[in-house]
Amino acid sequence: MELIDGNLIAESILAQTAAEVTKIAGRKPTVVFVRVGEDPASVSYVAKKQKTAAQVGMQARLELFPESTTQAELLAKIDQLNLDPLVDGILVQSPLPKHMDETAVFNHVSPDKDVDGFNTLNIGKLVQEDADGFVACTPAGIIELIRRSKVETDGRHVVVVGRSLIVGKPVGLLLLQKGLSGNATVTFCHSRTRDLPSITRQADILIAAIGRPRFVTADMVKPGATVIDVGINRVPDVTKKTGYRIVGDVDFDAVAPLASRITPVPGGVGPMTVAMLMSNTLKAWRKHHA
Repeated sequence: MELIDGNLIAESILAQTAAEVTKIAGRKPTVVFVRVGEDPASVSYVAKKQKTAAQVGMQARLELFPESTTQAELLAKIDQLNLDPLVDGILVQSPLPKHMDETAVFNHVSPDKDVDGFNTLNIGKLVQEDADGFVACTPAGIIELIRRSKVETDGRHVVVVGRSLIVGKPVGLLLLQKGLSGNATVTFCHSRTRDLPSITRQADILIAAIGRPRFVTADMVKPGATVIDVGINRVPDVTKKTGYRIVGDVDFDAVAPLASRITPVPGGVGPMTVAMLMSNTLKAWRKHHA
């Protein structure tokens, strides 16, 4: 069993991005993070993204709004950022408060500044295999993990457990594409799939993105499969100072002995998401300076 080290691969991508940013004379790529409310996970994620942007030499700033902000007020701020020539990328941190329509907010971000890849136009470009668009960071990171770990996808059967617009659907579309790290046969599964283990056991590459702790068990995995665990779940653990520990969607201890390759949680897909955000921000800067 080989452990796929997401930290190591992410560091390599960030080093490449930093080297490119160093070459830029004048204004560096600039990303604005928009956060509404004080959700602890969101606070942590945005702080990590800001820190990483600084590490690669990019400019980053935070636009912070109280939970009581109306959707109209948030859209007005996004309008300002869309028109600001000094802003290359915009990321609206999810989840948003329940009184907001996340899809409407994501679609309000200019497609050329949509470094999160959630705008309808960018999703359409993904379907059309148009490399000009932005791909959501976690799916893009999964593809880089697969490619840099030399996992063969051509003709292989990939099973994706999860159908979200953030991970499941886009990663399946990427693996379907013609070319490098594509040409796979992709099956999408979800919580309503009948006899799920009989399908997941067919996977040469199994991607778990269903958001349930340790959901994928040993009886669901074909021996020798590559297992990509996208889950980040908090479970109680009295031995930790925080009172919880982070686990994935895969029962790692039971599944790892069966797998040829597997990503850990933490330290697998998570670091890749931030690394690909920096890559997308550099791409956005290039779009504005073409």
